[in-house]
Amino acid sequence: MSLILASASASRAAMLRAAGLDFDIVPARVDEEEIKHSLKAEGASLRDAATALAELKAQRVSHGASQDFIIAADSMLECGGVWYDKPATQAAARDQLLSLRGKTHELVSAVVLARGGSVIWRHVESARLTMRDFSDAFLDAYLAQAGDDVLYSVGCYQLEGLGVQLFSRIQGDFFSILGLPMLPLLDILRENRVLRS
Repeated sequence: MSLILASASASRAAMLRAAGLDFDIVPARVDEEEIKHSLKAEGASLRDAATALAELKAQRVSHGASQDFIIAADSMLECGGVWYDKPATQAAARDQLLSLRGKTHELVSAVVLARGGSVIWRHVESARLTMRDFSDAFLDAYLAQAGDDVLYSVGCYQLEGLGVQLFSRIQGDFFSILGLPMLPLLDILRENRVLRS
């Protein structure tokens, strides 16, 4: 049985590799922004939106690989009723970090497992992260040192690296904050004999 990650996320792939998994990468082609806009207009919760996006990605890839197990995930961030997206530029990342500075935001990560075009398992984790009231000088130095890596995270931070300096308090699972609830995922892969139990 083959395992496929339906994501182009380097951090999710790195987590799976570090855990010893052997898998292929087949990014799902979905219009995330349009789907998020539609879900928010329908009044979907952050958890429901993250789960819906992960399910859509998994199903899209699973239809072309019916015997394989497909892992798909999505992370969403909300602060003060605003849903945030990955920034397109360094300037957008700076604006986003300024808007989160000194505040607590919610980060939700959903992961699903699909096979034969159907989702067979789903899991959602939520974390609360409080950014400290850092100075503009610190922010500019952080962005200069982190570079374009901040553009690959919905929160403009990579908690496993320099991004940890942005925070004063973090409540939640470390792996989920990185974008993939690993422990529940490993459990379901063992249950399905993809991994040794």
